[in-house]
Amino acid sequence: MGKFSGKTVVAIASLVLIWGLSWSIYKMSLAYTPPILFAGMRSLIGGLLLALFILPKWKKINWRENWLRYCISAFLNTLCFYGIQTVGLVYLPGGLFSVLVYFQPILIGLFAWLWLGESMTVLKIIGLIMGFLGILAVSADGLTGQVSIVGVILGLLTALTWAMGVIYVKKVSAKVDSLWMVAMQCIIGGAALTLLGTGVESWSDIVWNAPYLIGLSYGATFGVPIAIVIYFGLVNAGEASKVAAFTFLVPLIAVMTGTIFMDEPVTYSLIAGLVLIVCSICLVNYQKKMRQPAIANHLNR
Repeated sequence: MGKFSGKTVVAIASLVLIWGLSWSIYKMSLAYTPPILFAGMRSLIGGLLLALFILPKWKKINWRENWLRYCISAFLNTLCFYGIQTVGLVYLPGGLFSVLVYFQPILIGLFAWLWLGESMTVLKIIGLIMGFLGILAVSADGLTGQVSIVGVILGLLTALTWAMGVIYVKKVSAKVDSLWMVAMQCIIGGAALTLLGTGVESWSDIVWNAPYLIGLSYGATFGVPIAIVIYFGLVNAGEASKVAAFTFLVPLIAVMTGTIFMDEPVTYSLIAGLVLIVCSICLVNYQKKMRQPAIANHLNR
C-alpha cells in the first residue's frame, strides 16, 4: 500500500491523541473516586455504548459458542488490564505509567515467538533488550524513593495482561466477531470490576464533581467505544500494521500532557528510558513491516 490517505492520517492521529490524553485525564479523576469502581464504571458504560452502536448485528454475538472466549478476554483485557491500570495510576504520574504500559508491544513480540511460532530475529532481540533497558531506566528513580516501585510493578503487570489479551484475541479472532468481542469483554469485565469495587470500596467516596465526571465521560465515550470503532475501522481498511507503528507516540503525548497540565516531573532517567522504549518499539514494528514484502512476493509467485 502506498501513501496514507487523508482520512487514514486523521483516523490514526485521532486514535493516538485519544489514548495519549487519557492518562492525564484519568489521573485527574482518580483524586475523586476509588480506582476499581472508576475502572468498572468506565468499562461497563463504554461496553454498553459500543454494544448499542453495533446492535443491528446482534446475531453475530453467538453467545452459546463464544461465552467462554468472551469471559477469558474480559478477564485479561478488562478485569486485569483496566483494573490494574487504574490502581497503578494512583501510585505513578500518568505520563510515566503510560511509558511502562506501552512496553506491551515488546511483550507481544516475545509472546508471538513463544506461542505463535514467529521467528526471533537479531533486530527483534536488540529491540527487546533496548526495551528492557528502558524499563530499568524508568524504574531507576524508584530506588531513590522518587518513584513508587509498587506503581512500576503495576505498570508492568498492566502491559503483561494487555499483551496476553491481545495474543489470545488473535488466536480466536477467526471464531468471533471483533466488535462484539470488544463490547462483550468490556461489559463482562466492567460488571465484574464494578461488583469487586462495590465489595472492597465505597460508593460514598466518589465525589461527583466536574473532574470526576469528565474522566468518566471521556473513558466511557472516547476511551472505549469511539477509540475502538476508529481502531477496527482502520483494521477493516487494511491499516492495522501501520497503526501499530504509531502507537509509540502515545506515551510521548502522555508525558507531554502530564508535564504541561499536571506539573508532573520529568527526570533524566525518565527521558533516557522513554528514548530507549521508543527505539525498542520502532525496531520491533520495523521488523514486522520488513517481512510483509517477502510474504507478498511469495503469494504473487
